[in-house]
Amino acid sequence: MVTVQSISKYDKNQASVITIGTFDGVHIGHKLILERLINDARIHDRVAAVLTFFPHPRMVLQKDSDLKLLNTIEEKKKILEELGIDFLIIQPFTKTFSRLSATAFVRDMLVNALHAKKIIIGYDHRFGRNRNANINDLIAFGNALDFEVEEIPAQEIEAVAVSSTKIRNALLEGDVATANAYLGYSYMLSGKIIKGKGLGRQLGFPTANLKIKETYKLIPKNGAYVIESHLKGRKVYGMMNIGYNPTVDGENQSIEINFLDFEEDLYNQNLQVNILEWIREEQKFNTLDELKEQLHKDQITTRRIISA
Repeated sequence: MVTVQSISKYDKNQASVITIGTFDGVHIGHKLILERLINDARIHDRVAAVLTFFPHPRMVLQKDSDLKLLNTIEEKKKILEELGIDFLIIQPFTKTFSRLSATAFVRDMLVNALHAKKIIIGYDHRFGRNRNANINDLIAFGNALDFEVEEIPAQEIEAVAVSSTKIRNALLEGDVATANAYLGYSYMLSGKIIKGKGLGRQLGFPTANLKIKETYKLIPKNGAYVIESHLKGRKVYGMMNIGYNPTVDGENQSIEINFLDFEEDLYNQNLQVNILEWIREEQKFNTLDELKEQLHKDQITTRRIISA
C-alpha cells in the first residue's frame, strides 16, 4: 500500500475506485465497504483507494480536543494495508479545506486529481461546505462527470449494529470482549518502551513501560488486562496494568506490561500490544506485599486465560 500525504501529492494516473471517511477503528462495519471497494477494483483493473482526513474534522471544526480515536495513523495504515488497499490518501483537514464547495471537492479532488471512476459510500455520507451535500448529490455529480456511485444501504450497515462510538464506550468500561468483537481484531496500543521507576522489578514482576505519543489515542479503562505482542519474532503473552499506581501514590497514568517467560531488555524499542481480555479493576493496596500477592493471582489468571 502506498500512503500519500494529501490529495495534491497523488500522482497515480490510473482509474480508481474510492471510498471516503475517517474510518476510525476500521471496524467490521467499515470492512463491508472496504471489501466491496477492493473486489470492485480488482474486477475492473482499477486502483482501490481510501481517502481519509487528519486531524479528525471534529477536532478542527468543533475544537473537540477531548475526542479520542481508536487508531493512530500508523495503526490505521497497518490495518488497511493488511486488507489489501492500494492507496491511502491522508488529506490534512483544515478550516480552509472544510469550506471547499461540494462541486469543487468532487470535480477537482475526486475526479481530476484522484481519477475516480467509482465511489463506494455509505447511505448517510455527507460532504462539501457545511456538509450540505448527500448521496443524491453525489449521484448527480456522477452523471455529470462520468463516474459511478455505489451506495451501501442502511440495512446492510445497520445489520452490523456497530459504530466507533460503541467501541469507544466499551473500552472505557473495560468491556474488551465487545470492543474486539466489533473491531474484528484485538484493540491495540502502540508506543515506545521507556524507563519506569523499577517498582515491578523490585516485586519480582519486571515491567515494560509503554509511552504513547499520540494524545488523541483512546486509552481503555484503568485496570489489569491480558495482552499479547510479537517480540524477537515470536508471540509473547503478558499482563498489562493501566492506571496511576495508587498503592505508591502515583500521580501520572502509566501503561506497564509484564511479559510472561520473556526477560530481554526492550528499552527504547517501539512496541505494539494487543489487548485480549480484562482481568480486574485498578486497586490500592495497604502494603507492597499485598500488591505482590495480587500480581501473583493476576499471573495465574493470565496463564489460565491464554491456555484456554
